[in-house]
Amino acid sequence: MTEDRVIRELRLLAVKLRRDVVEMIGVGAAGHLGGSSSLAEAMAVLYFHRMNISKDNYRDPNRDRLVLSKGHAALIQYAALCEKGFFPREELKRVKTLDGLLQGHPDLSIPGIEAVTGSLGQGLSVALGMALALRLDKSPARVFVIMGDGEQSEGQIWEASQGAANFQVDNLTAFIDWNKVQATGPTRDTFNIPALDEKWRAFGWEVIRAEGHDPGSIIEAVEKAELVKGRPSVIILDTVKGKGFSFAEGNAAYHNGILDEGTYKQALAELDAAKAAL
Repeated sequence: MTEDRVIRELRLLAVKLRRDVVEMIGVGAAGHLGGSSSLAEAMAVLYFHRMNISKDNYRDPNRDRLVLSKGHAALIQYAALCEKGFFPREELKRVKTLDGLLQGHPDLSIPGIEAVTGSLGQGLSVALGMALALRLDKSPARVFVIMGDGEQSEGQIWEASQGAANFQVDNLTAFIDWNKVQATGPTRDTFNIPALDEKWRAFGWEVIRAEGHDPGSIIEAVEKAELVKGRPSVIILDTVKGKGFSFAEGNAAYHNGILDEGTYKQALAELDAAKAAL
């Protein structure tokens, strides 16, 4: 059982990461608030509790790796990397600008980024290749990959899932950000894939469910996955699109929406209230 102090610190970190995302988006420009905020707790757990990765060891062959397959949520990964000191905070003010380091999707020019992603469906294949290479090197490192639920309609996901099961890749843990909303509306209305857990289990994976906004639940799921031998694991995170912002929760308009002055101030005020409640 993880200590209450640790859980509280991770919850506070999730609030801080969401604030970084809001400030990166700013007023009057489009930004992926919805799918970034649904991953705040998962990013807090992975980068600040579980993964062996830091600004000092990110060239170490035995570091853990994280591939953000749903690359449009790059802002939440940038926020985590910045909080860990991978690059100066000033870069957050220059996101998606020609003279800035941080691009609209993850790029290998950014310290801490392991793969170029954003063309959905490819991240699991990349992560599988990394995991196989690490196994050949007898490395203790693990590979984590985060996919979207809308991304599950990509055929390459299922080719890679079969490959990972066939090669019994147990140093690979996948996450599905099951926030149930994609760019144009509910995932069930766009390309319905019912019973995700049963589908992944049928493809030979260990399937674990977790409450995606509960750091303790995520930690428990990750620990279970690391005990699994002879097959890969997938953790289905039950999340809310736009979590933390009342106007954005479950709202497809904020998949890549624009904050006006009112919603920007409201977002910051709700984050302040969430922090105070902790």
